[in-house]
Amino acid sequence: MLRRDVLKSLMALAVVPTASYAQEPGLSLGDEVTPFSAGILVERARIMATQSYVPRPQIPASWRDLTYDQYRKIWFDARNALWEDTDRPQRVDVFPPGLYFPQAVALNVVENGQARAVGFDMDVFDTTDKFPDVEIDDTLGYSGLRLRAELEKKGIFQEYAVFQGASYFRGIGTGETYGISARGLALKTGDPMGEEFPDFTAFWLEAPNPESATQVLHALLDSPSITGAYTFEITHGPVLEMKVSAQLFAREDVTHMGVAPLTSMFLFDDTMRQRFSDFRPAVHDSDGLLIHNGAGEIIWRPLHNPTRLQISAFSDNNPRGFGLLQRKREYSDFTDLESLYHNRPSVWITPGEGWGRGSVTLVEIPADLEIYDNIVAYWRPSARMAPGDAHKMTYTLHWGADPVAATADVPVKVLNTAKGGRPEGGDIIVIDFADGPNVPADLGDVELLVRSNAGNVTPGILQRNPETGGPRLAFTFTPGDATLAEFRAQLRLGGEPLSEVWLYRWTKP
Repeated sequence: MLRRDVLKSLMALAVVPTASYAQEPGLSLGDEVTPFSAGILVERARIMATQSYVPRPQIPASWRDLTYDQYRKIWFDARNALWEDTDRPQRVDVFPPGLYFPQAVALNVVENGQARAVGFDMDVFDTTDKFPDVEIDDTLGYSGLRLRAELEKKGIFQEYAVFQGASYFRGIGTGETYGISARGLALKTGDPMGEEFPDFTAFWLEAPNPESATQVLHALLDSPSITGAYTFEITHGPVLEMKVSAQLFAREDVTHMGVAPLTSMFLFDDTMRQRFSDFRPAVHDSDGLLIHNGAGEIIWRPLHNPTRLQISAFSDNNPRGFGLLQRKREYSDFTDLESLYHNRPSVWITPGEGWGRGSVTLVEIPADLEIYDNIVAYWRPSARMAPGDAHKMTYTLHWGADPVAATADVPVKVLNTAKGGRPEGGDIIVIDFADGPNVPADLGDVELLVRSNAGNVTPGILQRNPETGGPRLAFTFTPGDATLAEFRAQLRLGGEPLSEVWLYRWTKP
């Protein structure tokens, strides 16, 4: 798949409505029963990696050629959900194939170590009279799945996670709006020869216990370069938790692999408002990359929509966590009544073991429309994989308004960055920090660290922001002949960090 097609496919996740009425046929399970376990899946992925890559067959052209408007005219009828009218605490919906999803994924249900396939059935979908005639054959299947549970009210099953398109998946904390996405794996992101998109080709859903809030989902990953076996333990709540364990097997030399990749959208904020004619003050799903590195340092890097592709690598050894966050949480930050960007989740990733040497990598892609996810962040291991090599990893994703709070001890946060020009050609750069119990009443006790690798910066001044109650650091940057500069700023107290480290990249307009 081309990157633009993949990004478009993510937009299709929001176009399939749900309904709940009377009795319907329901998703059907095949008669054939096969043994299944996580170990069996790992062995299957290992064997596949020793064989040549074989793409899955494409579904009929009548499905692949559906227009966006036509695809919106078919949707899953929630009366047909898996485990509907049972005491199971989960409901599983399926998505139709077609449009951006030219290949079907295999769905299976596992109970007591035995798996049965979920059969394709057009009757589980509703359509309008404008939906065209399409061919039905053996290549058809569903394009993905959606998880629902009783999140806020007994008897009302609300969605909290979606797996659809390549190895993409999304989650939300209770009451939030979908935004940022995650992937099983990223390969060659930003490389000149183009990106490779591995696919989740099959899923196995474990039948949950009636008392459990956790859904266990297994997935098989396949691509020309690599195969993989994944297990997700997904627990819904105000902060959605996904525990991930995976084993990867290389078919080819893998020199650029992205572990725990996140994909988001950043169009503009206060720092580049002049580039966009828009009634809204900001448009983004995430506004910064947070890193808790192996040395214990906590770094905040505001996101940017560059005019040229930018790739930043933050070298590390055994990172403690990283994530793309949405820190602006007020309606007034966006004034968007439909997209509700202030309600989009942040995602924080915590490694389950030492990941060794590598780098948290941030890719920022130029974008002119908010429909394109132009931000990618992932862990890039330093070690390469040769054909036949295996790589095992575990990590946890937390999705929510402030998912970091429960997993990391974060000092005073960066709230906002703004900049503006001066007549003499410099920029005033302003950083607002949150208030906190460790912020002294007398800001004169706070030490300021302000550095730049190019141009000239003033030492900075610190004042209290009367609206936030926190410190505001302001300094002037004069670029001189520089076309690019990397800034580093931090508040310190008694020689120890008081705030996150603020990193920022300035480029000449």
